[in-house]
Amino acid sequence: MSWLRISYTAAITTLTGLIALCVLWELWLAPLRSGGSWLVLKTLPLLAPLFGILHAKVYTYRWASLLMVAYFIEGCVRAYADSGLSAALAAVELLLSVLFIIAAVAFIRCHPPQATGSASVAAIGALSGGRSRRSD
Repeated sequence: MSWLRISYTAAITTLTGLIALCVLWELWLAPLRSGGSWLVLKTLPLLAPLFGILHAKVYTYRWASLLMVAYFIEGCVRAYADSGLSAALAAVELLLSVLFIIAAVAFIRCHPPQATGSASVAAIGALSGGRSRRSD
């Protein structure tokens, strides 16, 4: 398995994990108020890069890694300020955001410079020895 494929898979896994964590955290696990919190809306910015990450668009990986810094900061603040389950969930948020940033940087560095857009999805398949998702 190539580093490109590993970083691609890690980025998708950490992004979807962070989306699930934010929804579960603010609605059921440890909301600020019982019955759920409007803070669940912090999940919406995570949905913006999802399409580009799934389609291996390098530009999306670049700006999504910058977006993750906000979730890293929130994880740091809430891990320090909260207690109990909320602090543990903040530590998981912190971990997922750092792992996403690492995966995104690895994807960008391993990505062939000539492949952009749909060609990048084909490059992932070619580098991993598998078939491309795109049939030209």
